[in-house]
Amino acid sequence: MWQIIVAQAQDGAQQAAPGGGGGAPAQPQSPFGSMWILIIAFVFIMYFLTIRPNQKREKERKQMLAALAKGDRVVTSGGICGTVVGLSEKSVVLRVDDDSNLKIEFLRGAIAQITSRAEQEKR
Repeated sequence: MWQIIVAQAQDGAQQAAPGGGGGAPAQPQSPFGSMWILIIAFVFIMYFLTIRPNQKREKERKQMLAALAKGDRVVTSGGICGTVVGLSEKSVVLRVDDDSNLKIEFLRGAIAQITSRAEQEKR
């Protein structure tokens, strides 16, 4: 690869030398000139196809966790279904069994989705 670049540079230098090219000396072109355009285009494509959607999804998840309220039915990332009975800044207490009144404490980040809101069930 480098041998090709060096050979192109030497050819350009010979053509630019007096009497080497005949006529106006040609400007040597950099082999990396067109690569910068491709690299910049690749970065923009990666941003809009991977990074931007992930940021949007993470923002929606934070909004969902901030909107948790008592009475919401949720599913954890481990697959446990329950009803929110207690909230704190970092944790959530879920009632997973109505008969035995079993309660389990989870981190807020462990909530994967809200299946139904407390306001919807009251209506």
